[in-house]
Amino acid sequence: MEQLGQEYARLCAAAGAAPQEAVLQRLREPDAARGRLDLAAQSLSLQTCSALGRLLPGAAPFAALALGDCGLSEEGVRLLLHGLCSNTTVKSLDLKGNNLRTMGAEALGKLLMQNKSIRSLTLEWNSLGMWEEGFSFFCQGLRANNFLQHLDLRNNQINHQGAGELAMALAQNSSLQELDLRWNNIGLLGGRSLLNCLHSNKTLKRLELAGNNVPGDILKAVEQALDHNQDREAILSEAQNRVNILNKEVLSLKDEKNKQFMDFVDTVDKQKEERARSEKMSAARVSQLQEALDEQYSIMNSLKTKLQMTEAALALSEQKVRNLGELLNAMKQEQNSVAECHFKELQQQKQEGADREGRLLHDLSAASEKNLLLRSQVDELERKCKFQQDQLFQVKQDLTNTTAELKLRAVEAEERLEMEKKRFKQSLEDMESLRVKEVDRMTQHMEASERSMHNRIQRLEAIRISLEEELSQVKAAALTERGQAEEELIKVRSQARLEEQQRLEHLEEKLRLMTESRDEAQNCCLKQKEMVAEAQAKAKQLSLCADGLRRRLDELQQDLDSKEEEKVTELNKVKVELQEKIGHLEAERTAQGGLREKIAALERQLKAMSSNHREALLDKEGEISLLLEKLRMKEAEISRMREEEAQRASFLQNAIMAYVQGSPLGTHGSRK
Repeated sequence: MEQLGQEYARLCAAAGAAPQEAVLQRLREPDAARGRLDLAAQSLSLQTCSALGRLLPGAAPFAALALGDCGLSEEGVRLLLHGLCSNTTVKSLDLKGNNLRTMGAEALGKLLMQNKSIRSLTLEWNSLGMWEEGFSFFCQGLRANNFLQHLDLRNNQINHQGAGELAMALAQNSSLQELDLRWNNIGLLGGRSLLNCLHSNKTLKRLELAGNNVPGDILKAVEQALDHNQDREAILSEAQNRVNILNKEVLSLKDEKNKQFMDFVDTVDKQKEERARSEKMSAARVSQLQEALDEQYSIMNSLKTKLQMTEAALALSEQKVRNLGELLNAMKQEQNSVAECHFKELQQQKQEGADREGRLLHDLSAASEKNLLLRSQVDELERKCKFQQDQLFQVKQDLTNTTAELKLRAVEAEERLEMEKKRFKQSLEDMESLRVKEVDRMTQHMEASERSMHNRIQRLEAIRISLEEELSQVKAAALTERGQAEEELIKVRSQARLEEQQRLEHLEEKLRLMTESRDEAQNCCLKQKEMVAEAQAKAKQLSLCADGLRRRLDELQQDLDSKEEEKVTELNKVKVELQEKIGHLEAERTAQGGLREKIAALERQLKAMSSNHREALLDKEGEISLLLEKLRMKEAEISRMREEEAQRASFLQNAIMAYVQGSPLGTHGSRK
């Protein structure tokens, strides 16, 4: 706000004028910081109006601007309103008590044509209606404006012609909701114009016409039209609320479907990842088995070559080696059979995994929510399977270790054979006589080693058999757990399918009900539109009939006025006569008082005349009683005439009300 004060002072200095202290003080007040600039009852100069007009364009930090009773000149009003034409923040404008005339009305019309932010405009206590051209331009701006909601035109000297211009503007305006026209000179013709414009204006909810000499029947018709607009607005708002609720529910259903689809996609991706991991693990296992087979094949080849080199010298050792080779071949075949069985199991697992994936792809759309709850159980089962697979891998690793030990021992035996052959050759070269002994010793040594090797092979065979039994037990346990897990999955899938089917049926039923309610709302809207069109046509016919009745009422009113004038003149005459007679009587009473005083002094002289005076007094009293009776008769006649006129007015009012209630517009009003 300090920056605005500085900008105002700079603009005033640029215009060659001193800034007004009151304006600077109002710019620095807390109300200005809260978005309200109150300059009411401040005498603003032309330079101040020019500076404020330059501050207001664009996004000025004011939502309300109060300029009431500022004594603004025509040029000052033009400069201020020119600045407000391009303003986008001011919502409320107060210009009451500024005596706006032709130029001010034209500036207001231009403001209403160009400004799109003002929602409330107060123009109380001005003179806009005195100048027909300026007020016509103001009405043109109101006709083109589609943003103003509240307009105050109290005490603006608007006549029936200005009311006609205002009615034509209201017929095309689609945003104004409240209009205050109290204390103007609209009259009967202006009231009719405003009533006719309400047939085409469906947004005006409040119209104040007090103090405008508008007949009561027109005021009642205006109230009925405004009630009809309010009912129409309530029906439209209710229909819009229903449409918004339906749209929100449809969007929520779409969001739920999208979430379910995304959950399904995530689960499919996870299944694919798990499948890829299982394939990688199976490929790694197959590669390990292939490497073990290759190692065994290479070992067998090396053993065959070594045995061929020692065939000539060691027939017994060759036979034993052949036996060992046969045993190794049997082990290889067994390992091959085991590998084939494992490969078949892997293929079967792959096939089962593929089938399971298909079933899961088919069922996961219905069991996505339940699958999240069962993931923990599946994770536990996977951990158990992994643990069992690790045990199998450990067993296989033990088998490979035992085969490696056998290979090492065979290599050591071959090395020992080579060493013995060298020693044997040396011993043959050295001593042929000791050859037989050495051969015997070597054969004995080979037999011992053969026995030890045979014992080790038997032990390894027993170990292999025990490991195979453990492996079969582990497989049987895994199969049982797998069967239990599959049964649980089947149960969970069936339950999830049932729940999803029930949920889908509930959602479809809900969607069907919503579509039916939407169709019913649309049908109701169409019926109401048709009823509105029929009511408008009937209202036009009734307006013609009402015009005839109004003319008849005007004639009757004129007759009543003439009769009232006659009654008033007669009453005045009777009152004058009575007053004259009462004056005479009072004069006579005063005279009688004097006479009584004189009689008190002259009792002796008036004894003879007392009878005459008594007769005169009796005559006077008879005349007074006659006059009082005439007065009572006149008052009874006047009251009778009043009752007759009241009965006539009530009969006429009852007839009009019965006619209005018997029409479709009246029935619609009674229903409301």
